[in-house]
Amino acid sequence: MPADHEKHDGLVEALTLLCPPPAAVRTVRWAAVEEALGTALPADYKRLVETYGGGVFAGTIWLLEPDCPDAIYDLVAQTAERDEILADLWAGGEKKPAEIEEGDVRLVPWGYVEGAGHFLYWLVRPGAEPDEWTTLLNEGRGPLWEAHPASCSAFLLDVVSGTAKSYYFTDIDDMADPEDRYRFRSTSEFPA
Repeated sequence: MPADHEKHDGLVEALTLLCPPPAAVRTVRWAAVEEALGTALPADYKRLVETYGGGVFAGTIWLLEPDCPDAIYDLVAQTAERDEILADLWAGGEKKPAEIEEGDVRLVPWGYVEGAGHFLYWLVRPGAEPDEWTTLLNEGRGPLWEAHPASCSAFLLDVVSGTAKSYYFTDIDDMADPEDRYRFRSTSEFPA
């Protein structure tokens, strides 16, 4: 097994120690999802979804999931919606983050922050392998962006463990309900 996969597996394993996963998750047909998106997906994301399915970590960050019955938490539906929303914002004059000004860069959402409306994106650069993608956070009610040189599993682990170096996640204990602090709740627990 390549070192990157072992590293990501270790991150997901560490996350399971903080937030136990559900007993069962839906099976994902990854080839169909990647075809719909027009890109391969990072191994750590696949491992997260295969371990947790879609749902919310610490009552705060929703992990988007392919084929989720609720379109707001569906990876493919949100990718199409966010592409349209961002294109409209940029056509209207909102400034793009510097990270995507260079060449044919694409943003693909992988998470959503409950209450704040922030979106978490992969920064997809031409020639970069999916496991090399990093995270960009776009604040939900404004034009600010925050770059994190971390995979989605590393970012989630940092937020849940309280070690995130993010303006938006300076103190997870202030954001998360104490009952949810170390809990993962599957989308199946919420009415669609």
